[in-house]
Parts: sequence; structure tokens; C-alpha cells
Amino acid sequence: MTRVAAVDCGTNSIRLLVADADPETGELTDLDRRMTIVRLGQGVDRTGRLAPEALERTFAACREYAQVIRELGATKVRFVATSASRDAENRDEFTRGVVDILGVEPEVITGDQEAEFSFIGATRELSGGDHLEKPYLVVDIGGGSTEFVVGDDHVDAARSVDIGCVRLTERHLVHDGKVTDPPAHEQVAAMRADIEAALDLAAETVPLGEARTLVGLAGSVTTVSAIALELPEYDSARIHHSRISRARVRQITEWLLSSSHAERAEVPSMHPGRVDVIGAGALVLLSIMERTGAEEVVVSEHDILDGIAWSLA
Repeated sequence: MTRVAAVDCGTNSIRLLVADADPETGELTDLDRRMTIVRLGQGVDRTGRLAPEALERTFAACREYAQVIRELGATKVRFVATSASRDAENRDEFTRGVVDILGVEPEVITGDQEAEFSFIGATRELSGGDHLEKPYLVVDIGGGSTEFVVGDDHVDAARSVDIGCVRLTERHLVHDGKVTDPPAHEQVAAMRADIEAALDLAAETVPLGEARTLVGLAGSVTTVSAIALELPEYDSARIHHSRISRARVRQITEWLLSSSHAERAEVPSMHPGRVDVIGAGALVLLSIMERTGAEEVVVSEHDILDGIAWSLA
């Protein structure tokens, strides 16, 4: 048994998992799993740089996580940074801050590495458990990018493309510095065109139509699940391995893209940091389901974070 700490720093959120990993049984026992919305990718698509206030929000979360890691006595720590820090000119400033706080250097991984971790984290416990047909198509809809991975027990093909809920929102739904509420038809159409072009790109590498089971990861997907299940509050246990039909995803997406900020904020399972970007994330999920013909998505709370943890074990 190895006590490990995995940190996943994405475009919209930073997450921590401290767990005991047992490679012999394939079990990962959570000791602490938490998420903080830091919006590290704020403005990166436009400026190419990490904003000072975004860096400070991220470093504040890192200080909190460092304390948890010390208290729980994790012997191995791995910090993985994804889309926003790949794209930023001043990523060295980000790296120095993380090293000072956590004592480990953030690994700015490639999109393909990100996809590999996501696949391992999402599918390790699926085999033989839910009678789901293989191959799987795992989609990890992040803030800046979306990863597509097809495989049975191992990755056969993977591709990362630059569509994510924060990137799409900033690119298409912001006017005069504010998110349009609700967006105009033309804005949604432009966003959809971007998504379809990215799906064309992904399909060059990943056989999207060959998968038998669609597995969806990350906050946009889990939030859509929480809405579909009409949860009175966010409940990871009920969301994990829930199955949401394409018709229900379409219904929720249409509502999210026609509702006001106040209406979305009233959803009891909605994290405040997702209120402005959830419409874009839901549209990515719906577009994937329509492109692949998937009748449902299997939602997983286990994702890249779990894959990082297993890499330490």
C-alpha cells in the first residue's frame, strides 16, 4: 500500500486526491478528494499569459493542499498541469510558485499524456463491473481542452483538441467584458461550429464511431448529470456511474443556453464557479453524443486525478 497525493491543475479548477493505492488489488482508497475553482485560464486564449489574479487564486489553493498533504502523510506527490499552463508565455512564474509551496515541480503534460491519465482513471474499475461493452470512448471535457481516448483495457488512440468550457465561453459568449446572458442564437451557432471543427480534428486520430460505450469525465459532465438526476445538492456517489440519455442531455443543454445567470445559479447542485461556463461544456457533450450516435453517457467521477494517483503507485 502506498499513500500518494495527486494534484490536477486545469484551466478552470485545481483538484487534490490523497489516497492509499494497492496495486495488487487494483483498489484506490480515498482519504481526501477536493476541488477549488481558480480559473487559472482566465484570459489565456486572448492574451497568451496567466493573469496575476489567476495565479494568486491558484497559489492560495496550493497552500491549502500542501497542508492537507502534510497532515495525511503522503509519501509521493505528483502535480500535473494541463491546458492553460501549456498555452501561457509566463508558465515559468507558475512553476516557481508551485515549487515554493508544494516542493514539487508541476509537469506540464501534453494532451496525449492527459488523455492517457484520464483513460486509466476512468476505466480501471469499469472492466467487468457494469457489463459495459468495449471499446470505450472516454471524453474529458475540461476548461481549455477536451481529450478523446478510445481503447479496451489500454489506449488505442487519443487526441486532445482545444475546445473547453472556459475557452469556448471566452471566445464566443463574452461581449464588452461580460458573459452574454443568455447568449444570442448567432453566438451559440459560432460556438457549435468551433466544436464541430474540433470533432473533425479529433476524428482524424480517434475512431469516434467505433466505441460501444461513451464515458464522460470532469465538471461539465458531472454537473449535467447532477441536473438530470435533480439532486438537492452535489452528490458524487449518486453521480458516479450514472447514465444520462442523449435526449436528456439535449434538454438540459437547451435550457442552460437559454437561461439567465440567476436561473442557473439557483440550481442546487451547481458550483458557483461553473454558472457562466456550464452552457458551453454541456454543448460540447451534446455535440459529441450526436456525432458518435451515443444513446447515453456513463458519467465517471474518477478521471485524470485517479490516473495520476495510479502512476505514483
